[in-house]
Amino acid sequence: MTKTMTKTAIEITDLNFSFENLSILENINMSIEQGDFAGLVGPNGGGKTCLLKLILGLYKPQSGKISIFGEPAKRQRKAIGYVPQYANFNSDFPISVQDTVLQGRLGVSSCFGRYCKEDKIIAQKVMQETEVIDLAQRSIQSLSGGQMQRVLVARALAAEPEIMLLDEPTANIDQRAEKDIFDIFKAINERMTILIISHDIGFVSDYINKVFCLNKTLVCHDSTPVTSDTIHTLYGGHVSEVHHHH
Repeated sequence: MTKTMTKTAIEITDLNFSFENLSILENINMSIEQGDFAGLVGPNGGGKTCLLKLILGLYKPQSGKISIFGEPAKRQRKAIGYVPQYANFNSDFPISVQDTVLQGRLGVSSCFGRYCKEDKIIAQKVMQETEVIDLAQRSIQSLSGGQMQRVLVARALAAEPEIMLLDEPTANIDQRAEKDIFDIFKAINERMTILIISHDIGFVSDYINKVFCLNKTLVCHDSTPVTSDTIHTLYGGHVSEVHHHH
């Protein structure tokens, strides 16, 4: 029987990054395989969001290399979907849920200058998957925090990425809505690689298969157990221990 080969989705080697002479990330080495559901945890200011933007190709490292499926990050932008912690547009703008999700087709659609039938079919599919299909004609002004996050996830999925980067996607919603959204992420993970930033380390450990702890440098990575000593080193104080099973 032939063994299925696993591709490396994200490979980071000897990465260093500074901003205005301030060192943000030092000597980062990490590997995420295709199909992983990886968590990135660490304190505020530890460089987590910066690392995602480096992976997206929005920032350029001082030194080191980032590869996406073996190619430079800038060449693989279309392979990556990104959900920011906060919406990067004015939520007071009078736009419907469906039109917001369709924005995910910009730059990847085979149609020129307008949304075609295929784009609308894909938008319908991802709205169904993220359970916002009933809100399709609603204005985003009327949405709750949890509903808005689902719409942002649907918008990212509409681009049909192979990798999903999520920056604190449940930071501003209640615990019940958080579980519902993570269940959606778990289903999405069946067809794509996920890297998620979260402060709720105890909660995400029930979903992820790989964890990276980042505070300027990687304190631990891959399947290394996250102990109370590691958390103390990472956060500089008492935090509940992660129970991580790989």
